[in-house]
Amino acid sequence: MAHGVVDEVGREPLEQHRVPRRSCAVAVLVGGVGIANVMVISVLERRGEVGLRRALGARRVYVASQFLVESSLLALAGGPAAGHQPMVLPAVAVVGGLVTAAVVGTVAGAYPALRAARLTPTEALRSA
Repeated sequence: MAHGVVDEVGREPLEQHRVPRRSCAVAVLVGGVGIANVMVISVLERRGEVGLRRALGARRVYVASQFLVESSLLALAGGPAAGHQPMVLPAVAVVGGLVTAAVVGTVAGAYPALRAARLTPTEALRSA
């Protein structure tokens, strides 16, 4: 096996793909932690709104879905906002990136959404 840019079959060596993949994995992890932090702060700041919605009859699932949708949209908006430089990407990479962003946003927003949904109306209104 040749140790150059291309091996004898014409494929790139596996080592060239390890570093970018690890970098991408770290970036996705950092983005997920950032989204989770933003959503936890959002839940804390909007306790009064959550309490009022729950007091008016909103179910826990509606409150949780609101925060899950917000975190997913936050993640989806962050993907294209980061790519300012013109580049040519395969459609699979673009779709894969958007799907990954949506999944990371949903997973990162799950804890804050469940935390908001568990608030009782009286507790939420009292602490607001």
